[in-house]
Amino acid sequence: MNSLTDLREVVDVVIGVDTYVHSHSAAVIDSATGGVLGEITVEATAAGYAELVEFANNYPMSRAWAIEGTGGHGAGLSRHLLESSELVVELDRPKRAARRNGAKSDPLDAIRAAREAMARPRLGTPRSGSERQALSVLLTARRSAINASTEAQLQVFSLVIAAPEPIRVRFRGQKLAAMLNTAAKLRVQSAWDVETTSTVVALRTLARRAHAMLKEARELQKEILAIIRSWRPDLLEEFGVGPIVAATVLCAWSHPGRVHSEAAFAMLAGVAPIPANSGQITTRYRLNRYGDRQLNTALHTVVQSRIQYQPATRDYVARRTAEGKTGREIKRCLARYVARDLYRLLEGGDAAA
Repeated sequence: MNSLTDLREVVDVVIGVDTYVHSHSAAVIDSATGGVLGEITVEATAAGYAELVEFANNYPMSRAWAIEGTGGHGAGLSRHLLESSELVVELDRPKRAARRNGAKSDPLDAIRAAREAMARPRLGTPRSGSERQALSVLLTARRSAINASTEAQLQVFSLVIAAPEPIRVRFRGQKLAAMLNTAAKLRVQSAWDVETTSTVVALRTLARRAHAMLKEARELQKEILAIIRSWRPDLLEEFGVGPIVAATVLCAWSHPGRVHSEAAFAMLAGVAPIPANSGQITTRYRLNRYGDRQLNTALHTVVQSRIQYQPATRDYVARRTAEGKTGREIKRCLARYVARDLYRLLEGGDAAA
């Protein structure tokens, strides 16, 4: 059961869980009345998960679990429940203003989670699947390597600008990639003063770090590509979709039915048009800055690639430009089309498999 219209129509109790690093607080709520039937706090361990399920078994009725942070602090509990064929729905953590009169405690948050789940018109299951989780951790590691490499490269550039002239002259006229190669090969000379020597050591260390992180990122990308080729190779056949874009899309989508419609997928990606009407203007839309920003970046990467290399997309851009659309509006439309096509491919392709 991946998308529900009203949780109160299908279960007798909803168990809300407020998750933290070392403990989880749960509250059993009657779906008909909203009353609290029981509360418990357990450790965030395998033994604690078993204790929580045993506590829930004291209420021999059909049930659903509403868990905050299913991809973070609640990941272990979510996996434990899903392996036992329990019905689990995910909730995002609320803003402080949404808490009742500013009241804050773990049991109160567990109660609120259960009641919020019952009030929502649609609910989604947690992201799941070994391939999806594997891609997620590899993407995280690759993103960290890229960020570290970028930071080291910027530091090399800054140090070269302020370096003593005997060192700076070696980099004159070079692009950043060439600077890194030059810096990685620097050697200390005994005749240099302490400033020059220290600058050379710093430049060489940073350049080698940047190269090492780039190599690490390439190795991680190979692992990502291997998983995608074994799980969803059809994504790689889409124009502009490479291994990183495909992995990002798969991590957000996770499995069939989790995202209930293409419109919801577009909203998740932050590419759904948001009305921005005022007065007599009724045709104005604004950029949606919410949703999964990694997924949003992936879709815009596809758009940029298609604008540059795909003839059909370039013809579309020319036609819409002639109609008076701005570049930002055109890219927004294209990103929405990409979200639609990828969602249909994911839902249809996985079902066919």
